[in-house]
Amino acid sequence: MKAMILAAGRGERMRPLTDLCPKPLLPAAGKPLLQWQIEALAAVGITRIVINHAHLGHQIESHFGDGSAFGVQLSYSAEATALETAGGIRKALHHLGNEPFLVINGDVACDWPLARALQIASEWPQGQLAHLVMVPNPPHHLAGDFALLGSAVKQPEPGETAFTFSGIGVYHPSLFSKLKVDEVAKLAPLLRQAMAAGKVQGELFNGFWMDIGTPERLEELNQRLNSARKH
Repeated sequence: MKAMILAAGRGERMRPLTDLCPKPLLPAAGKPLLQWQIEALAAVGITRIVINHAHLGHQIESHFGDGSAFGVQLSYSAEATALETAGGIRKALHHLGNEPFLVINGDVACDWPLARALQIASEWPQGQLAHLVMVPNPPHHLAGDFALLGSAVKQPEPGETAFTFSGIGVYHPSLFSKLKVDEVAKLAPLLRQAMAAGKVQGELFNGFWMDIGTPERLEELNQRLNSARKH
């Protein structure tokens, strides 16, 4: 199974930390955010990884190189300007092959067991386009994104409980096939189309998850990781 880490965001809410450093290289407990994710993927045997980048992306390539120092094989998808999530995945599809692949936002920290992605891909139903990992709504996103009806992900009806999309998903490449290479495209509209066709599954994860979107949350993660090391 192949994986893609999304690392092309500008990190506006992280400024001034991201003025001279791309957000995925910001350190938490002494390691870049991206390194935590690469090591977690390698630990479950997912070693062919694509990283997209835009803002200061050359720093990411020079830091991680071909990935051999981390036990993985890295490929890069450079974007002159950030293409949004779906556009970035579309540009990188030639690296990802014809089978379902895992995608992780470069700015999330999560204890979801990544080996689960291998199981999801091995049991992929015919015609399915996506499998989303949902989480309880954090304080900064109380409205949530999508609802779960059993294992089906759907648009929430009025009054229906919605959960937050974690930024972790397994996708079939055909979800992105109608997009043009280098087209700026958000992921949510594609997902809503696929949901309406009954082609999106998902699950609720109640463990640790954090969107590292602000300096305050980065410091919170830093403290959590340092505390875990002591114990």
